[in-house]
Amino acid sequence: MIQFSHVRPRLRPLLRPGDRPRPRRLPRGLRRIAVLTAGGVLLAAAGCGGGSSDEAAGRRPHHEQQRQGAARGVPQGLPGMPPLLDPNDVYAADRPNALSPVVKDFPSRVYVPNTESDTVSVIDPTTYKVIETIPVGSQPQHVVPSWDLKTLWVNNDRGHTLTPIDPATGRAGKTVPVHDPYNLYFTPDGKYAVVMASMDRELVFRDAHTMKRKKTVPVSCLGVNHADFSPDGRYFIVSCEFSGELLKVDTEKMKVIGQQKLPFDGAMPQDVKIASDGRTWYVADMMADGLWVLDGDKFTEPWLMPTGKGAHGLYVSRDSKSMYISNRGEGSISVLDLKSRKLVHKWELPDGGSPDMGGVSADGKVLWLSGRYNSEVYAIDTTDGHQIARIPVGAGPHGLAVYPQPGRYSLGHTGIFR
Repeated sequence: MIQFSHVRPRLRPLLRPGDRPRPRRLPRGLRRIAVLTAGGVLLAAAGCGGGSSDEAAGRRPHHEQQRQGAARGVPQGLPGMPPLLDPNDVYAADRPNALSPVVKDFPSRVYVPNTESDTVSVIDPTTYKVIETIPVGSQPQHVVPSWDLKTLWVNNDRGHTLTPIDPATGRAGKTVPVHDPYNLYFTPDGKYAVVMASMDRELVFRDAHTMKRKKTVPVSCLGVNHADFSPDGRYFIVSCEFSGELLKVDTEKMKVIGQQKLPFDGAMPQDVKIASDGRTWYVADMMADGLWVLDGDKFTEPWLMPTGKGAHGLYVSRDSKSMYISNRGEGSISVLDLKSRKLVHKWELPDGGSPDMGGVSADGKVLWLSGRYNSEVYAIDTTDGHQIARIPVGAGPHGLAVYPQPGRYSLGHTGIFR
């Protein structure tokens, strides 16, 4: 159980610079009924009191969820994993403002980890102003929602700790020692946190609540950093930034089952995201200036889709139709139509910038991105791409989290929700 401090943290000086066969689709009417029924069951489960985090996040009754999932044509997933609401849309639970009962009363905030200031800037998204600065550990890289949605974990990479933030109060709790937590993910069954220990060259499976180490998986690639999970949760694909490789990992066996080198000299893969159809995978590459596209099930050799210089973060729209791609090296955002696999827009930030990692607002109207090398955060209108606000923050802003967001549970990073 995470203990949050009720004492406002004391500010301190800023110190450092630094694919598978397509499931049979039900008729539209039956599909809608199935979705509504499943949603009701999940919300009811989440709303029953008593309080374990598993119950709150809709994990139980598991057998009932699995039975209903099978009735909808959803492939049997990782044991213990809540099945998808729609077998043809991985993000069906992420519709505008579809907040879980667990998070519906949390204040809407944007949490920005400043890697070179060792702080988290908290932005009120209604005023577009920083309302608080929270001191954390050394080199915070990402702010990650926990699987049960109740905690935000600040990944203090070089401080070798995680700082929990209570999203209900915005207060930080006691840090938890975790070595080299560059990024953090959660297995879809909610059992384990997966630490991307980039410098240690490890994937570390830890208890999702206590963060106690359960299994360490050494890797031969360099710079494990980002990942996403298959629709059935049985595997995930990891990018290795410094050796230009991809890993395929069996979730249940906690074992690397595939590894390949990207076909580009100097490749530096970044964010990883599965398309809403649950078959196509995209991996941003900041040196190849685009997205690698592959079939995750077959783990095929990827092909490159150019988007812009320094392609970095990948974020799916609330209607599951588009993907926003931040091009850090040229201050732009490309918009990909997921159905046609065509780029349909490129939005240029006025006066440039360095858009990196971020997230989409709960209503889906604003894309928030950190300006890694400009000590600022960008708020971008998702209807036409115009810049709403440019907000000064600390130095080196990176994996910001927009919270709360729609969804039943979190798979980690700055917010991958199912």
